[in-house]
Amino acid sequence: MFSGIVEELGEVLSLQGDRLVVGSRVAAIDSPIGGSVAVNGVCLTVVERGEERLGFDLSEETRRRSTLGALEPGDPVNLERPVTFLTRLGGHLVLGHVDGIGKVEGIAAQGEGAHLEVRLPDGLERYVVEKGSIALDGVSLTIAAVEEGRIAVALIPHTLRVTSLGSLEVGDAVNVEVDVIAKHVERLLERVQR
Repeated sequence: MFSGIVEELGEVLSLQGDRLVVGSRVAAIDSPIGGSVAVNGVCLTVVERGEERLGFDLSEETRRRSTLGALEPGDPVNLERPVTFLTRLGGHLVLGHVDGIGKVEGIAAQGEGAHLEVRLPDGLERYVVEKGSIALDGVSLTIAAVEEGRIAVALIPHTLRVTSLGSLEVGDAVNVEVDVIAKHVERLLERVQR
């Protein structure tokens, strides 16, 4: 489980076949083989570890539901190690189980920050509410507005500096994870209504 508070901006070193290798100074320190690390919001299992590098195998499901299969060497990636019971939960509950790929439809400067609009994948709008939480490329964000299959979020200068969201452009794809609690509530209500 993750919080959506990115620990470092890593860099893709290679993507050959199903093996993704990223450069990391922070996450590589104590992420064991078999441990989990969120890469752009996708929970991956560490299968290779070296000095300042981590390797992960991408499954077909991961490639289909996320943007990871399209990464290229040099691309920045958001990295976060899992939370522990001794960690403050500064963002929201993020599982690293990406629901789909969204598309950046607008980005505009707001002072030193930015206003970001993202088109959600079909079927996800029902899980989002204004002032609710969403994870975009693994970054925990508060939804500022919901309108016709799109959400808007405000990005503060810190987020723009320390995450890959600062390099987004209109047309870029982002990993989207909606609030898992909303999905559980929907499922429970479906059972009650039967």
